[in-house]
Amino acid sequence: MTDAGYASLQPAALWARFRELAGVARPPRGEQAALALIRVWASHLGFEVVPAGGTNLLVRVPATAGREAAPVVVLQAHLDMVCERDPSSPYDPVTGGVGLVLDGDWLSADGTTLGADDGVGVAAMQAVAESDAAHGPLELLFTTAEEVGLEGAGMLDAAVVSGRRLLNLDSEEDGVLVIGCAGATDTLIRVEAAKTPARASEAALVVRATGVVGGHSGMDIASGRANAIKVLAHCLREAHEQVPFRLSSLDGGTSRNAIPREARAVLLVTDSKFRRARAALEAAGQDAMAGYATTDPGLQLRVAEAPAPPSAWSPETTATLIDLTVAMPSGPLAMSPHLAELVETSTSLGVAVTNRGTLELHSLTRTSNQAALSGVLDSLSDLSRLAGGKLAVEHSYPAWEPQPTSPLLAASVTLWRDLFGNEPRVTVAHAGLEPALIGRDIPGIDMLSIGPRIESPHSPGERVSVSSVERFWRVLLAMLDELST
Repeated sequence: MTDAGYASLQPAALWARFRELAGVARPPRGEQAALALIRVWASHLGFEVVPAGGTNLLVRVPATAGREAAPVVVLQAHLDMVCERDPSSPYDPVTGGVGLVLDGDWLSADGTTLGADDGVGVAAMQAVAESDAAHGPLELLFTTAEEVGLEGAGMLDAAVVSGRRLLNLDSEEDGVLVIGCAGATDTLIRVEAAKTPARASEAALVVRATGVVGGHSGMDIASGRANAIKVLAHCLREAHEQVPFRLSSLDGGTSRNAIPREARAVLLVTDSKFRRARAALEAAGQDAMAGYATTDPGLQLRVAEAPAPPSAWSPETTATLIDLTVAMPSGPLAMSPHLAELVETSTSLGVAVTNRGTLELHSLTRTSNQAALSGVLDSLSDLSRLAGGKLAVEHSYPAWEPQPTSPLLAASVTLWRDLFGNEPRVTVAHAGLEPALIGRDIPGIDMLSIGPRIESPHSPGERVSVSSVERFWRVLLAMLDELST
């Protein structure tokens, strides 16, 4: 990407701040560099910076001339990003920045997640504060660790927030006003079983599922995309029924809220059955690749010889662990009866980890219907029990209940109609948004979420539409103008 090409993007101030943010590491719970950027930026402009609980920051921006008496408006976005990368990428967002790639109307990153979720929201807040656009007093709330269960918002010191109208800048759909979101619950199934040492008559195979598209485990859950852990488990099950083997490890996924893109298993098979086992695995992989040819044309299942691991589970325990992984629910479970094409309840198997003699399976369940959650948890608990394991509920946050009569919503619909001559879509997101916790801690606060068009967040395919960012910017400025008159 040329500097001239990027510099031509509008609004220029927003894109300049986004580029600055893209140059630093900001994984969840590791946003120190991004927080330092905000502090230096705010100090340079003379804005007050207030600790806001945990590592969250609140920056107070004075009103423009003539708007001093307007009610305070809170703008809110999160600093952290999901840090996924392709092995071949020269960039790693966990330890450094990302490489920006501009292609027509789309901005993406070189083999990693882009961090437009929610870097565009952060940059928009900075650009508003720097601009001469009309607005009343603002409170810019920069939260952290959003991508790990809205952790930062859960530690918010509500006492420092005086505004009672809040615009969350973390939506990912153009032309949409979000007025609610699903709640979510993290679960962990842990199955512990003794392994026995590898035998001289056994050889090892490593099986890898790679090349799937991945994506956001809420917004993309109904896309039909492959889950690498599930694909691998199905292939292992099919092969194990033909040629029994012993599983030594099963690992995959990197983030609880991303559809797993890679998974890996190591197994032991007797020398006399080695070729048959490899052939059975390869055949199962061909079936899987054919099944996902439309949604995940890059899916590959590779089988290779490997150094023998020190131990493995018995064939019987292997069957149990594979069956458990295959049976784990992962995908849409119910559609909303109120909003067309909206997933109401889903579960995503996000991470598999082998730790010595223990297999851990991490899932994230999302729902806008709290009554449905108990049924999902019952299913996971039963599966765990049948496999000889235990289920732990590790973390949860509530749904953001929509308020269709919200004055902020009514004003925003009118503004959108005046700006663009059409009606915005009003919806509830099947994803976690921080207003769920902010609204819990600040009763009566009026909230709305807006944003540009972001595709495939939480995966290296993440990209943002440049033209939609310009529309998002126009809506944001119009809202701030209207709310301060």
